[in-house]
Amino acid sequence: MALSRRLFVTALAAVSTTAGTSLLGPDAWAAARVRSVPVEPGYRIPVGPDDTPDQLVAKAARLRPTERQIAWQRLEKTAFLHFGVNTFTGLEWGTGDEDPDVFQPVGLDTDQWARALRDGGFELAILTVKHHDGFVLYPSRYTEHSVASSSWRSGGGDVLRSFADSMRAHGIKVGVYISPADENQYLHGVYANGSARTTRTVPALVDGDDRAGKKLRTFELQATDYGAHMLNQLYEVLTEYGPVDEVWFDGAQGRIPPEKVERYDWDSWYEVVRALAPGASIAVSGPDVRWVGNEGGLARENEWSTIPVAETDYGRTDYALAYDAPDQGSRDALAASRSVAQYLQWWPAECDVSIRPGWFYHADQQPKTVEQLTDIYMRSVGRNSVLLLNIPPDQQGQLPAADVAVLRAFHERIGSELPEDLAHRTRAWGDGRSPARAVDGEPDTAWTAPAASKGTLYVDLGRSREVDRIRLAEDIHHGQQVEQVVVEARTAQGWTQIAEVGTIGASRIVLLPAPVTAQQWRLRVTGSRLPAHIAEFGLYRSQV
Repeated sequence: MALSRRLFVTALAAVSTTAGTSLLGPDAWAAARVRSVPVEPGYRIPVGPDDTPDQLVAKAARLRPTERQIAWQRLEKTAFLHFGVNTFTGLEWGTGDEDPDVFQPVGLDTDQWARALRDGGFELAILTVKHHDGFVLYPSRYTEHSVASSSWRSGGGDVLRSFADSMRAHGIKVGVYISPADENQYLHGVYANGSARTTRTVPALVDGDDRAGKKLRTFELQATDYGAHMLNQLYEVLTEYGPVDEVWFDGAQGRIPPEKVERYDWDSWYEVVRALAPGASIAVSGPDVRWVGNEGGLARENEWSTIPVAETDYGRTDYALAYDAPDQGSRDALAASRSVAQYLQWWPAECDVSIRPGWFYHADQQPKTVEQLTDIYMRSVGRNSVLLLNIPPDQQGQLPAADVAVLRAFHERIGSELPEDLAHRTRAWGDGRSPARAVDGEPDTAWTAPAASKGTLYVDLGRSREVDRIRLAEDIHHGQQVEQVVVEARTAQGWTQIAEVGTIGASRIVLLPAPVTAQQWRLRVTGSRLPAHIAEFGLYRSQV
């Protein structure tokens, strides 16, 4: 999974016609620019080389997330479960010619997975339904490289069914990872066979298909032979296993000769996902979520969700700048993208990392410590991103006891790092509108600064309190606007600067080097693109 992105992915994918928002087309955009009509807020806005740096910033300030993106961002951390034939072969990237009978999770207990994730504070989990080897964790009609060809449970096993049922029973949303790469289908002459994109009917019924004679929702979509194979498997997963809240793709190509590239039918894949799972976020080669650019789980110190992009073949949206560039959305980054960017897009970052050195289970590896995971949390969730933590099941089909213990302790540790918000419902005042809304604990209400790059918000804790953690959040319904703020405390020496912060976005956590004791605190907006909407000005004293 992660190796695939490191080697092959320099892009994520988006299709304006399936993004779930109303977008301004190029002709309408050009006309609006001539008339100097303000750009309407949206998820994606066209740009061009004639745009000045100031115009690019003004357009970035008009970007707004979709409701599904907002819901995804509020999850804060999600779980990944890498499980398949690699679990039993010891590989990270399978070959596609594995004997399916190697897959023998005789102690499979997806309820144990769900309990561990629930107790670890996760609300969504993603299963590797198919990894690059092409082995499928449910009995698909379109391949024999699946659980149905294993003697495990006499060929009647269905990991996806068990996973989905267990997660929902424990209040956890279901996500699926279906690898675009497929080594098995390459060996069978389907993947990267040079076939043309033609109109395909989805689903394509097979001999003896149990769906024959039933009234099915069908699609007529452009796809190659392999693209149609993927569409049929997506159809199975999204129509037979209940609601799905995230569909996770990477951009891996198979380990095949370089001239045997399979150009993926992203536009058709997205159309099926949007139609059959309209509430699902599509990540990470998808229009809703982007890869942060590393596999350490770490966001940039100033992480923007408003990103310049350039669309390539079949609806794929590439980064206008390098995927691992140290800056993706600042004024300098926007200016640097002028010659290549076609759009600005709301594209929040996901930080993926495994609890163990590998993505699949290896008996000789150990999980990260609570301290390591806490540091990753602060530098992902605390930097306007969502943390995707992989916890691989073992060969018995269970999460290792050591990993389960770490997950529970990690969840408790975050609760100790950010316990009671001392500013919650305290007296707040300042310029602008509704200062009390920054301390009411509601993410959809906010203090609105009086103007761009201006505004001061005060809170009074009622008595002097020690503070060593600060948590800030913008109401991203109004976009991401803050470029710089200063937090100050009223001490014996007067108003004293405690921290200076760049971007905020959905979440920014500041760890102070030592506790500061004060009764009155204030937040000064010193840089923003439009008036800031501050949904949280939280002050904490850690209990660690």
